[in-house]
Amino acid sequence: MRILLLSQFYPSVIGGEERHVRNLGAALAQWGHHVSVGSLIHPGSPETELDGAVRVHRLHGKLQRLSGLHTDPQRRHAPSFPDPEPVLALKRLVAQERPDIVHAHNWIYASFLPLKGLSGARLVVTLHDHGPVCAKKNFMHLGAHLCSGPAPAKCLPCATGHYGAVKAAATTLGNWASSFAARRVVDRFIAVTRAVARHTGLTQGRAPYEVIPSFAPDDVGVLGPEDPCLRELPGDGFILFVGDMMRLKGIDLLLAAYVSLERSPQLVLIGRRVADTPTEFPPNIRFFSMWPHSAIMHAWRRSLFGVLPSVGPEACATVIMEAMASGKAVVATDVGGMPDLVVHAKTGLLGRPGDAHALAHAMQTLLEDRALLAWLEATSLARVGRLKAGAVVTRIEQVYRDVLRPTASRSAVPAHQGSGEPSCR
Repeated sequence: MRILLLSQFYPSVIGGEERHVRNLGAALAQWGHHVSVGSLIHPGSPETELDGAVRVHRLHGKLQRLSGLHTDPQRRHAPSFPDPEPVLALKRLVAQERPDIVHAHNWIYASFLPLKGLSGARLVVTLHDHGPVCAKKNFMHLGAHLCSGPAPAKCLPCATGHYGAVKAAATTLGNWASSFAARRVVDRFIAVTRAVARHTGLTQGRAPYEVIPSFAPDDVGVLGPEDPCLRELPGDGFILFVGDMMRLKGIDLLLAAYVSLERSPQLVLIGRRVADTPTEFPPNIRFFSMWPHSAIMHAWRRSLFGVLPSVGPEACATVIMEAMASGKAVVATDVGGMPDLVVHAKTGLLGRPGDAHALAHAMQTLLEDRALLAWLEATSLARVGRLKAGAVVTRIEQVYRDVLRPTASRSAVPAHQGSGEPSCR
């Protein structure tokens, strides 16, 4: 098959979604498919390059040129509506690559929607977050509570608090229009967890979809050379958090829980500073910013266990898969896609979101009950195979085959709506 992956970012911009697209492209190419990537250009990146067997094309966008619209100049997001310049660039790219499948990730799909009918390609869209129903993508109303669902009276004020009035109106209205069109022309949606499928309305609608998690490479547990930054780590046996240092990830909750622990080892935080990152940390906490991924994998191997106390509905946290592949248990919160990854009392512990006391209790339990910790570690390592490329990419490949069948149509695949149990169970 000829496959064109669309992603608003691509390495060297690094995040869970970017690693997923890169790993997917590499796996598909290794299995004999012709794979190319279309991504928005960012400062310092070449317009075209070969990433192994995958050719990467970086596209200019009108809104990407307006740096004032973006909080982080290194992460100039795709808009929720078609951007004329990427639409034209994608038209040229489709003519050049002649894909059978266009597999889009995140809002860049909006710029392909006007081309879908003339392209001759089937369109698959993976939902890594709640973008189709939430202009902020995090499904948190006013940043404080899990949203009950989209409504004009709720969404516009909520988005205004995040973006400002003008940008919020354009993003929200454009998102509604793109989502309405997508549900009628996308050949198959892939939701990374059951929670994403439910929150984005796929479970109640008629659009065909599958629930297929993100994945880690088959060799994710194979450690590479040690980076010099690893010398800054404390001795083996620390507690590890990996992720953006934001309240939505539960960083404030984690700090409050940690200071209440008894005889605790050091807490290591590795991630990106953002606007609401704490400016000070309690004693015995080490903070490292933007480490290379290979070093993070070494850190997982040296840690005692991981913690990810998100208060918002995480979609499908790649860091949990990486912890499991390193043979580590994770303390997480029972929200969003977490229960699809962490099986309570089997591969980790789940607590109530926003409950610092419950988080501290779970962490203290693993510190004191090393037999339980060892059992959780062994179970995590045994189950992570279901979250590796060999298992997951096969399911994505089958989606491609299904939508390419000559007899396939949107009305002919109702059995696929909601099919596919989460492969981590």
